[in-house]
Amino acid sequence: MGAKRTAANGPANIHVHLYYGVDPSQYRKDENVGCLYGYHHAESEAMALSYSQDHPEGRVLRTIRRGLKALLGCDLIHTFRNRAALLEADVIWTHTEREYLSAALLLMFKRGPNKPLLLAQSVWLLDIWESLGVFKRVIFKKLLSQANLLTTLTHDNAVLVKKFWNREATVVLYGISTDDFPLQPVSEWHPHEPLRVAAIGNDRDRDWQTFMAAFENDKRFSARLATQRKVTRPDRPDNIVVAPVSGLAEQRALYEWADVIVVPLHPNHHASGITVLLEAVMAGKAVVATGIGGLSDYFSDDAVSYVPVHDAQSLRETVAALGADPEGTTARIRRAQQELVSKDLTTRGFARQHVTLTKQMLNQAQSKERVESLARA
Repeated sequence: MGAKRTAANGPANIHVHLYYGVDPSQYRKDENVGCLYGYHHAESEAMALSYSQDHPEGRVLRTIRRGLKALLGCDLIHTFRNRAALLEADVIWTHTEREYLSAALLLMFKRGPNKPLLLAQSVWLLDIWESLGVFKRVIFKKLLSQANLLTTLTHDNAVLVKKFWNREATVVLYGISTDDFPLQPVSEWHPHEPLRVAAIGNDRDRDWQTFMAAFENDKRFSARLATQRKVTRPDRPDNIVVAPVSGLAEQRALYEWADVIVVPLHPNHHASGITVLLEAVMAGKAVVATGIGGLSDYFSDDAVSYVPVHDAQSLRETVAALGADPEGTTARIRRAQQELVSKDLTTRGFARQHVTLTKQMLNQAQSKERVESLARA
């Protein structure tokens, strides 16, 4: 197993295997945004990138593909359609386990030399690992043996990699596009009265019940909750608007309206809510988040206010305290923005980390091949 090319005979061929629906040639193609997660920033003379393509499908085949994906935990049909590009690559990058499990299955059946190297990034799998049946865990661990490098978005998940799979994982910090959300420096933070509080997201780990309990019918707050998920409460509070937002323009408008962005979460290990947290910091907003899931890998508690899990009172009073201290809150916002810049929590930074890791993978593979060649001589 190893690289097919070296710096001497051309750029490394990197294939980015993404989930169906974000084919860079189709996703927001009129805006020329490149790859959703910013992998295109890795393109250089040393690395040539290709991407999985979304193949047209009718309703029946789409239903079958999605059903298999839900049953198996990976998209076998989408991967099979892209098998040629996957197998021709020097290195395969995957964004989640839903991509690397099926890519690993494909690699298991490849015979001969020059098998592509696989970078496997885990997001949700480790949170549900102990709930999986024995058969599925055995199969998944077998597939994981095809991965040359395991990555996670948090140290929490990296610890679970060691615990469950007895492998080491490298933490890669996530980032967002500065084109979609440019940094908005803050001179002074002046809250509205009542204090404007907003939350946004469709992640399954969002804790909307605690958000509602924290702010409902408290006249100190005017709140907006933007989600496509169903939010049930016995009574409709008169100070909270629950309605989804659609598209970048509406998302930006919500951030602009708010004084404080809240990221309430159920227990998790995969940095649930990190995209919203990063967008809010870019927008120059104070942020309160549940202190769970490895978010502290990204921002210190001097920059983001963390509260305990499922604690509506702590959430409410933490937000109120920010509103009562504009000067201190301004300093917190500035620290958060400084930490974002210093850690380069952008899509460019995300891509740069992949470039560094891939160079290491290629060098290790080439060193191993040289050793094996000498041993055969």
